[in-house]
Amino acid sequence: MSQARDHGGDPWLIRPFRNRVRGPGSAARKRAAAHLAAATRALPVLIVSVIVLVDVACEAGTIWLPLLAAGPALAATTGGPRGVLGVGLLAAVLGATLGTRDGVPGRELTAVLSALAAVTLASGLASALRGRRERVLAAVRSVAEAAQHALLKPVPATVGPFQVAVRYSAAAAEARIGGDLYALVPTPYGVRLIVGDVRGKGLPAVGTAALVLGVFREAAYDEPDLLAVVDRIERSLARNLGVDDFVTAVVAGYPRAGHLEVVNCGHAPPLLVRGSGTVVAVEPARPAPPLGLRALTDETPGLQVLAFADGDQLLLYTDGVTEARDHSREFYPLAEGLARHLSDEPAGTLTAIHDELLAHVGGRLHDDAALLLLRKPAASSGEAAVPEAFSDAGRGSPCVSS
Repeated sequence: MSQARDHGGDPWLIRPFRNRVRGPGSAARKRAAAHLAAATRALPVLIVSVIVLVDVACEAGTIWLPLLAAGPALAATTGGPRGVLGVGLLAAVLGATLGTRDGVPGRELTAVLSALAAVTLASGLASALRGRRERVLAAVRSVAEAAQHALLKPVPATVGPFQVAVRYSAAAAEARIGGDLYALVPTPYGVRLIVGDVRGKGLPAVGTAALVLGVFREAAYDEPDLLAVVDRIERSLARNLGVDDFVTAVVAGYPRAGHLEVVNCGHAPPLLVRGSGTVVAVEPARPAPPLGLRALTDETPGLQVLAFADGDQLLLYTDGVTEARDHSREFYPLAEGLARHLSDEPAGTLTAIHDELLAHVGGRLHDDAALLLLRKPAASSGEAAVPEAFSDAGRGSPCVSS
């Protein structure tokens, strides 16, 4: 069901995510994963069986019997304590049978079985501890996922007049969130969005990201001027950040049809894609320091106004994308990748770019990376009107790229 947010008579429709269609490839991968898991659990029994067959074929007495301990030891990595004890019991029964059949002296057979029992018990304990750690990790992951949904709220596929897609990857192997941030909200003054990068990593960076997003979401609804939104964020960071901390960010707004406002605070320039497919970097007309550092300089951010027509797209990103290197230390060419994978579906475009980015770095990013793509499709007859409370006076001249 569509939800309408009414702020001062300006309805902006937010359509929820569409359910993803799962093709036959997804089902095939699930079946393959299930078969692999079953084969892994059966591996300890297979190893015990191979050792028994070798002992029977060679009639080697005690030479091969100590290797039966490999069964329960391996079971500790693939199953739970019950599985370990089951494999250990099977190995002990087979070992005792083979030892008796081969005429192994009682003391030697007792020593082998005692060692097997010790390995089984130790492996069972290790399996129990591993299971406990996995449960704790699953709980931590669920908390991290909840924190991500609270901090980086899911962005609908359609917001106001725009198609939107977001891809986010945290550098930490087990993390769901990091120092990169993004938000997109409908307001009485049009759709507004932010993409930023907090200096540093870990929990301090996450806390700063939460602070920036909280202030942005509040100010975006309250302030009619986009520069005032940026000023609110700057003042909040000045009160709460250390002297060496800062946030680079791009804040954008769509106050009326055909016009896009952009404020760049020390961040990588967005990429503007015209309907013809031309990709242009939106360099700031007036370079400004990152958020949190304005007190150290006399520079203040400027407002750029871009012509943004039907079919145009805007890609905002963080340096985790453009500074990703391959084995030859070459940076990922984002502008070329965008032009190569450009389509009328932002989600498909970002999926292709993200997959190519992972292939470029060899499978894992070493920094947080965020991508947000905004596309203005052709206006429909039922599209809601965009507020006209906007004036170009005193805000700089429109930037038109060919």
